[in-house]
Amino acid sequence: MILRISATAILPLIVLPAFAQSLGNSRTGDTLTRITQPDTVIVTAFNSASRWKEAPAAVFVADQQALARTGQPSLVPALNAVAGVRMEERSPGSYRLSLRGSLLRSPFGVRNLKVYWNDIPLTDAGGNTYFNLVDISQLQSLEIIKGPAASMYGANTGGVVLLHSDDNSVLPAKHSWQAGVTGGAYGLFHENAGYRYADTGVNIQVSQVHYQRDGYREQSRFRKDGVQATGTIRLNRAQQLSVMGLYTNLMYQTPGGITLQQMQTNPRLARQKTATLPSAADQQAAIYNSTVLGGISLQSAISRHVSNTTVITLNHTNFRNPFITNYEKRNEWNYGGRTAFHYFVQQGIAQWHVTAGAEWMHNTTGDDNYDNNAGTTGNVQYKDKLKATQSFAFVQGEARLANAWVLQAGISRNLLTYHYQRVTDNTPEQQREMGSLWAPRISLLYKILASVSVYGIASRGFSPPSLAEVRPSDGNYYGDLQPEHGWNYELGVKGFLWDNRIQFDVNGYYFRLQDAIVRRTNETGAEYFVNAGGTSQKGVEVFVRARLASWISVFNSFSYQPYTFTNYSVDNKNYSDNHLTGVPRTVNVSGLDISIPHGWYATVQLNQTSSIPLADDNSVFAARYQLLQAKAGYTHYCKNFNWNVFLAGDNLLNQVYSLGNDINALGGRYYNPAPGRNLSVGMAVRWR
Repeated sequence: MILRISATAILPLIVLPAFAQSLGNSRTGDTLTRITQPDTVIVTAFNSASRWKEAPAAVFVADQQALARTGQPSLVPALNAVAGVRMEERSPGSYRLSLRGSLLRSPFGVRNLKVYWNDIPLTDAGGNTYFNLVDISQLQSLEIIKGPAASMYGANTGGVVLLHSDDNSVLPAKHSWQAGVTGGAYGLFHENAGYRYADTGVNIQVSQVHYQRDGYREQSRFRKDGVQATGTIRLNRAQQLSVMGLYTNLMYQTPGGITLQQMQTNPRLARQKTATLPSAADQQAAIYNSTVLGGISLQSAISRHVSNTTVITLNHTNFRNPFITNYEKRNEWNYGGRTAFHYFVQQGIAQWHVTAGAEWMHNTTGDDNYDNNAGTTGNVQYKDKLKATQSFAFVQGEARLANAWVLQAGISRNLLTYHYQRVTDNTPEQQREMGSLWAPRISLLYKILASVSVYGIASRGFSPPSLAEVRPSDGNYYGDLQPEHGWNYELGVKGFLWDNRIQFDVNGYYFRLQDAIVRRTNETGAEYFVNAGGTSQKGVEVFVRARLASWISVFNSFSYQPYTFTNYSVDNKNYSDNHLTGVPRTVNVSGLDISIPHGWYATVQLNQTSSIPLADDNSVFAARYQLLQAKAGYTHYCKNFNWNVFLAGDNLLNQVYSLGNDINALGGRYYNPAPGRNLSVGMAVRWR
C-alpha cells in the first residue's frame, strides 16, 4: 500500500512537475495563469504583504485564469486541485469546503473555517458561510491559508480563504467592458457581464451574473442571479475608501442521498420515499437564499510608520428550506466590523511590523419551522429566536532580519455568546458564554538559498459550535456543545528552481483535534451534533509546477491524509483508530497546459481520489475515482478588443462517482452521484 501511494505521488512529480496555476506566456488570455514572473506573486495573508516564497505560512494563491482553467463555471475543480483542500458539490449549488480537515460537521454549508471577501467577513457570527453566494466571474484572485489561523482571524481550525474582486496589478483603460456565456449538458447556462471605470484616484466595477442548471439528477435544478459593485476612491494622500455591495438570489433543489444499489441501477434518482417518509421530489426539497451584503473599508496612513484599516459590514439573508420532515424559514441579520493598526519601521538590516486590532460580529436569526405540505408551509411546529455574538482582539509581531529570517508571532483572545429562546413555548431565554479562548501562533522562515526557504509553524485553532449546530434541523437546542480545539505543528520547504521554471511547496503537519464536533442523524434523517473524542490529523502536501518550454507547462498536487479518530466511542462502540469519516486517504491531481502561437490553447486535469469512509465504524467506503477534465480554445487579440471561445469536457472517463457524500446516513443513503461525461462551450469578450 505504501509503495502504491509513493508511486502515485512521485511518478507525476517526475513526469508532470508543476502546480495548479498554469504557466505560459502572457498572451494565453483566459486559459493560463500569468506567471512569467512567478516570484512576484504577493501574499496578503497575516498582513504579510510579502512574496510567496518569503511568507512564513502554508498559503496557496490563484488568479482568475487559474480558477477558470477547466472551463467549468464553478470553483470546485480549481479548489480541488489544491493540496489539502476538498470542495464537494452534492448537487448544483450545494457546496461543502474543507481545509485540511474533515467534513464531519458539514451536512451542508461551509463551517470550521473563515472566509473574507475584499477584507469583509463573509463568515457570520454564527459560524456559517454561504459560499454559494460567490460566483467565479466575480473573483480576480484568492488566497487559501491552510491550517489554524485563529491568531489573527478568529474562530477556525481548518484555515482561512481570502477572496479578492479587484486586480490592482493590472492598469486598466479608463472604460472597459467584459461579457461571457457558457452553455452545456444538463441545462447548463452561465452568463456574466461587467463594466469598469478607472481614473486617477477612482476605480469602480459593476458586474452581473446569471447561472442555471437543470441538474443531472431528479430534483436538482439550480438557479442564481447576482449583481455586485465594488469601488475604491482616493480621498486624499493619506486615505482611501473602498466599498462593496452584493445581491444574490439563488435556488437549488436538494435531491438527497441514495443507496449504493440505487446509484448502480439509476444514478439520476433523487431520495426515494419510504414506508414512513415522503420522497425529496414529493416534498419539493430545496434551498432558497436571498442575500444583500454591504461593506465599507477605510485605509488611513496616520503617520510615516503607522496606518489603520477599518471595515464595517451589514448583511441580511432570507432563507427558506422545504425539507423531508419540515419547512424552515430563517430571517438573518448580520453586522459587525474589524479594525487593525499597523506599525512598520526599518532599522538597518531589520524590518519590524506590528499589527493589533479587533473584530466584532453579531447575528440575529428568527428560525421558524412548519409542516411541509408538498413544498408549501403547513402548521407551525415551533419558532425560535437565536442570537450570536463573536468578538476577538489580536496582536501580531513580525521581524525580517538580514533578508534571510522571518519570524511571526501572534495571539488572539476570543469571546462568544449565544442566546436562544423558543418563542412558541414562551420559554425564558437561555444564554451560553464561551469566553477567554486564546489562540496563539508562531512561525519561522529561513531562506536557505536565494529562492528556497524552509518554514515551521506552531498554532492553536478552535471552532465553537455554529448556530446551525446549537439549534440543528432536528429542532432541539444543544447548549452544552463545547468548542473543538487543537494544536497544529508544521514543517515545510518551498521556493523556485531553475531560473523560476520550477515552483514547489512540500510540507508535513500534525494537528490533534480535541472535543471534535461530529454529526448524527435521527430516524427521520434530521441531523444533530455531539462532542465525541478527538482526531489525529497527520498529513503531507506536495505541489510542484514546471514550465518545460515557453508553450507548455505541467503541474502536480498531492495530499496524503491518514486521519484517524482518537478516544471516540458512541453507544458503547469504540471507533478509536478508525479512518476519519469523509476524508480520502490520498488525492493526486495532475495537469497539462499548452499554449501555441496564434492563440490556440488546451488544458487537461486528472483528479485521482482514493476511497472515502462513509461511516464512523468504517463499514462502508465510497469507491475511488478518476475525474478527467479538459478544455481547448482559441483567443484572438486586437488593440482594444479580444475574444475567446472554448470547448470543455467534464468526467471524460464517464466515472460513476459521488462528488459529495452524506456521511453516517441512515438507510445507507450515502451517495449523491455526479454527472456522467458531459461537454460545454463558451465565449468571452473584452473591450475598452
